[in-house]
Amino acid sequence: MPQAEIGIIGGSGLYSMPGLTKVKEARLRTPFGAPSDAYTCGMLGGRKVAFLARHGRGHRLLPSELNFRANIYGFKQLGVERILSLSAVGSLKEEHRPLDFVIPDQFFDRTRHRVDTFFGGGVVAHVGFADPVCPELSGIVDAACKRAGVVGKRGGTYLCMEGPQFSTKAESQVYRGLGMDVIGMTNLQEAKLAREAEICYVTVAMVTDYDCWHPHHDSVTVDQIIAVLTKNAENAARVVRETVAAMPRERSCKCGSALAHAILTDPRKIPAAAKKKLKLILGKYLKSSGE
Repeated sequence: MPQAEIGIIGGSGLYSMPGLTKVKEARLRTPFGAPSDAYTCGMLGGRKVAFLARHGRGHRLLPSELNFRANIYGFKQLGVERILSLSAVGSLKEEHRPLDFVIPDQFFDRTRHRVDTFFGGGVVAHVGFADPVCPELSGIVDAACKRAGVVGKRGGTYLCMEGPQFSTKAESQVYRGLGMDVIGMTNLQEAKLAREAEICYVTVAMVTDYDCWHPHHDSVTVDQIIAVLTKNAENAARVVRETVAAMPRERSCKCGSALAHAILTDPRKIPAAAKKKLKLILGKYLKSSGE
């Protein structure tokens, strides 16, 4: 199995990673089922990276159909310690324009039908999630946007809705009233699972258009949206290259020890099946407890 340091998740409009060399595909099996697609592993800027198309190549999977656990666990199997997630979003504020990249530091949950934890089945753990994005990684991406000549805005809240339908105007106005910045359908579950897997995580929210609150929303054509998606994908490739090139070898954040005080279950009471299933995530803590 190929190994990687940095994981890249491509959202709508970004189904491959330009510039990868020494490319190998890894089609993984996880205890949680199949990931969205094969991981494309290779070298980028002298670093080992793994790319995953979130919705599958050809965009085959609805947001609610995504196997978030398998996707994040697969990165863990590859040895990934940091994930850079790219996602197409709608803007809830006039100041966030199409082609802007927002690097949110908060999420707000409006999903209803999603599994978003590795735990259960005899294991109880509660990770801290007050600050759901890795601050170290967020800063690196912010600086990378500047070097890439892309408008990057650090901070703000990503509202994660269920979908696949877009918001009603009433909903969109409520979200604006709550002070939300951008709206999408995928990234919150990734962030939660990455934290449980002790992987650093950051979202690059690529603004495609304004959500339906905007008075000119209905005049935007499909062709215009596709043109923005295409340009965002080009900009994303540059930002990713700059981010990877600037990534320090060692982590100085707390993401790598998120589970240190989060596991409530007595290790002696954890079922053998659960220990086996979660060995990759829990292993170092079970060893330290003598299990």
